[in-house]
Amino acid sequence: MSTTSLVKGTAVPAALPWSGLLALSTAAFTAVVTELLPAGLLPRMAPALGVSEARVGFLVTGYAAASFVAAVPVTALLRGLPRRPVLVGALLGFALSNAVVALSSSYGLTFAARLLAGVMGGTLWAMLAGYAARMVPPERRGRAIAVVLAGITLALSLGVPAGTALAGPTGWRAAFALLAGVAVLLTAWVRWRVPGFPGEERATRVPLARVALLPGIPVILSVTLFLLLGHQVMYTYVAPFSAHAGYGRTDVVLLVFGASTVAGIWATGLLVDRRPRATLLGALVLCAAVMLALGGYARVTAVLLMSVALWGAAFGGAPTLIQTALVDASGPSAADVATSLQTTVYNAGIAGGSLTGGLVLERLGPAALPWTALPLLAAALTTVALGRRHAFPAGRGTGRRA
Repeated sequence: MSTTSLVKGTAVPAALPWSGLLALSTAAFTAVVTELLPAGLLPRMAPALGVSEARVGFLVTGYAAASFVAAVPVTALLRGLPRRPVLVGALLGFALSNAVVALSSSYGLTFAARLLAGVMGGTLWAMLAGYAARMVPPERRGRAIAVVLAGITLALSLGVPAGTALAGPTGWRAAFALLAGVAVLLTAWVRWRVPGFPGEERATRVPLARVALLPGIPVILSVTLFLLLGHQVMYTYVAPFSAHAGYGRTDVVLLVFGASTVAGIWATGLLVDRRPRATLLGALVLCAAVMLALGGYARVTAVLLMSVALWGAAFGGAPTLIQTALVDASGPSAADVATSLQTTVYNAGIAGGSLTGGLVLERLGPAALPWTALPLLAAALTTVALGRRHAFPAGRGTGRRA
């Protein structure tokens, strides 16, 4: 299919392949909801599985740990295979995992199913952006990737809160069963509207170690790790923290957070090309300030909800800013490999943050969660402040920075 048309003798890029891109966006949505849904269902899942809320939180830890361990080796193993069958296989893995969670009464079996979902998630995230880029001409790649990654925002703003709310009248198992059904239907959509592409030829593959040591990359990956550690300490256990603060509507708290991420991404889109460093520093300062407010005044409902709204706005924009810095530092030729490394670090942060938060919850109680998150977010802020030369300069470059 031609990617251009002629209008008065001028080549004009064809319209975006919306159906295929929206299928990939829905895959991103499904992955994020699958990963984070247990965070909104801790009080309901714990009695059914016969474990504490902290151990239900470890279902998020297990998912992220499996993604962390599997992302690079599984991606390397599958790089030579045609892309669409790999994508379909990952979606079927999500369907199987969520179906098992919906039916299981055993914590061990549920945890194993979450590990499977984590492997599928690591595989999926390593290929989504590159897949979108291959579906459009070069001048449309940024927009195509933005469409696909919008699934993350929709998952945070609508998917996780809706799944939490659905569990009220129908039970938490229905939420996971619905996710399994969505994944199965999505495989048909992908086969119908997403084009097939060949795998990578061995001669064209860029070694991972070489990309990891490019100037700026280690600093950017460190910021990713600190941010996700601090964020996930609180986000995974937002249900018990809200209950501790005297506000039991976890679905409302998650909805406020998710809706605010939309505002954060919108504001970031206006500033990322002009003032990326200042915008990221501002977002991290705001995240740290929110933890101070939650630590001291969360029992005031207005403070709780306003803090969560500011937290969502700040966090919603930060990953986009970090991803932009990563692509600028790696350059276009190594961007896919750099993204796979970030996927690994991202999930390490989710796993470590949810594990740390669970241990703090069991030993010190929910009041200690924001104080645990605060130094991790401060570490992310300090790393950005010090990484001015290669990782987070004041303005954006056009390729890899020397």
